Formats: sequence, structure tokens, C-alpha cells
Amino acid sequence: MSQYADSSSSVLVDTQWLANHLHDPNVRIIEVDISPKPYKNAHIPGAVFWNFFRDLLLPDLKVNWDAIAFERLMARSGITNDTTVIAYGSYPGTGAWIFWLLQVFGHKNVKVFNGGYQKWKSESRPLATELSTFSATDYRAKATDPSLRVLHDEVKASIGRSDCVLLDVRTLQEYCGEWFFDQPPKEGERTGHIPGAVHLEHILTLNEDGTFKSFNELKNLYHSKGITADKEVFPYCAIGGRSGYTWFVLKYLLGYPNVRNYDGSWNEWSRLPGVAIER
Repeated sequence: MSQYADSSSSVLVDTQWLANHLHDPNVRIIEVDISPKPYKNAHIPGAVFWNFFRDLLLPDLKVNWDAIAFERLMARSGITNDTTVIAYGSYPGTGAWIFWLLQVFGHKNVKVFNGGYQKWKSESRPLATELSTFSATDYRAKATDPSLRVLHDEVKASIGRSDCVLLDVRTLQEYCGEWFFDQPPKEGERTGHIPGAVHLEHILTLNEDGTFKSFNELKNLYHSKGITADKEVFPYCAIGGRSGYTWFVLKYLLGYPNVRNYDGSWNEWSRLPGVAIER
């Protein structure tokens, strides 16, 4: 994995690394999904379940930035301030989004599992059905890091800037305005994309086995769309998850110096009064 930017060497792990650390008390594995059913059927041994909507988002689908709620989540998961966290989910890129989220909250001991559950299962590695429980800890949240996020006012001001790329990583159906999230829009929902946004779906950065494409493949992919390291890049998606994943790819795998995730994403932008939308 040394093929990537230097910053990736300490934050990217493979299936063998995880197999070697399954019983490491200083490592906590987290499965993140919208339903507990896949977790109950089979999960990586020792993994704790987080519900994507209940544990990480507010009812309006914005990230829950409440420090007390974050402390409670980490504490009940048996995570201390020194624990190394490895996250995965059934949705491609879940682990990299959790990496971004924990970095914003100041939890630096987190790694991205290259290939995730898909790769683990394909190698016939052990799976468990029993629920994983750990003694609660006394977790203390740090101040959030605003430098990893971009807010809608700055996104609005960046439209038309030649030194900045607004990167839409949703599906083509979402970008073109056919879908609002994962289905056609309901009454009152506005579809389309932020004016001038470049489209490059996040899943194009992955191999068929769920691992990241090579450094050169990723570099060529982004360069083909004019997304180069000399520009400031603001990725966005529907609710900030796929764009948080893209933040990781650009910053840690390719070494782009100026990337911030617009976690408000389309969920916020489409509901702001008076903002421009293209279709």
C-alpha cells in the first residue's frame, strides 16, 4: 500500500492486518449500516454495530455534531481516547467516511479498512453472529476541527472560481436531477446539482473487490475531470457520506493539500432559499 501518497501509510490497513488485530484490546471494529439485520446475520468478529441514521445523523439527515452524543456513542462502544477504530459497512466507502467524521471530532486513532467487509468475506475469513459487547469507557470528546469541513456560504462563494472545484460524487441520476437521493423527487424536493459542479461518482475509485484503485489510476481518473492537486476541492453528495469518502481518497491516497468536505451536501443545498441549481 506504499504506492499511495505518504500520508496513507499509517491510516490504511488490509485484511491481514485486521486478522492479526482481531483480539487486540486497543483496536475496536465498528460496523456501520442503515439496518442491524446484516450485522446480526454475520459480521467481523468483535465488531460493534452503529446505526447510520440513529447514531450518527439528526432527523433532518445532517451530521449530529453534539459532543455529548458523540461521547456516549464512543463510550458504549468500548472506545477510549486512545483506541484505534476500524470501521466498515455494506455501502462502499463507509469506513473512509467514518475516518473523516472521527477526524473532525478529534479522534486521531482511526484507520481505513481497504476492501472492507466485501474483501474480508471473499477471502473466507471468520465471521460471527453473536453480538459484540464491551464495558463502557469514560470517553472525552475534543473540540471539533472546522478545517475539514466547508459550509454553504463558502461553497456559494466558490462558484465560478478557476482555482476551486466543486465535486459532485453522487450517481448520474442525482446529478442530472432525475433522483432526489435514491428515488424520483417528491413534492417540494429540488433536484439537480450546484452550478459548475464537476461530476465523478465516488464508486469509480474502487476495484471490483472493494479495494481502492492504484495511485496512478486514481490520479488519472481525477485529472481527466480537471481535478488537480493545485486546486481547492469541495466534494459533496447527498448527506456528506460519499463526499467524506472522497475527501479521504484525495487527501490521503493522492496527497491533495486543500480538500474539505461539504457535509451539508445536497440535503442542505437544495433546501436553501435563493440558491442556484443546475440540471
